[in-house]
Formats: sequence, C-alpha cells, structure tokens
Amino acid sequence: MTDFGEIPEFARDLKKIHKKFRSIYDDLEAFKKALASELPNHLSGTVQISDLGRDVKDPIYKVRHFRCKALKGKGSRSGIRVIYAYQQDKDKVMLIEIYHKSKQENENRERILKHFT
Repeated sequence: MTDFGEIPEFARDLKKIHKKFRSIYDDLEAFKKALASELPNHLSGTVQISDLGRDVKDPIYKVRHFRCKALKGKGSRSGIRVIYAYQQDKDKVMLIEIYHKSKQENENRERILKHFT
C-alpha cells in the first residue's frame, strides 16, 4: 500500500486554497486513492518536472488534471495543480505543493530543491 506524506509547506498551501475551494480536502483524498491504484504508473495529465538538476534524488511530478467538486462543470480541468515526489523504492508519495494556476504560474522550484536535494 502506498504511503503518503507531505512537507510542512503543503499543509499551509492546502489551508489557503481551502478558503476558495471548499471541497479540496475530499478532492485530495479522492486523488490519493486514484494515484495509489495507478502507481508505479501515473494518472493521465501528470508530467515529470525536468531541469531540476542532478542533485534531486526522486522524480518530481506535476498533476495538471486534478478534479475539484467546488469547480462544477470543469471536471479534471479545474486549474488546480499538485506537485509531488514519488519514492518508488519506499512506495511513498510526498506531497510538495498545491495551487491554482491563476494564482501561481509554475511550481516553486526553490521549495523542491530545499526538500529533495
């Protein structure tokens, strides 16, 4: 069974995004179940983030198709992005960041490098 963890900043991101998207906690649980059933493959709409440098130990992924019930009619094209690392040897997913693309253009590379190098 896949283990899920999160870095401290992720909890702050989640709390902040919850103010606008009230279903986000339930949506995240649904995402975790879906991801756990697919690993070691990844969900559709997921891309590996490249150009992070050789020091990054685990592959980092960005989920572009995140379903959010609070955004009715949008389905998986909600605009919410989830960044995570997958440690295949431990079968562990570390949640790094969650944001809406209208508030932030790309992932926080400094945060990724701080925790995964």
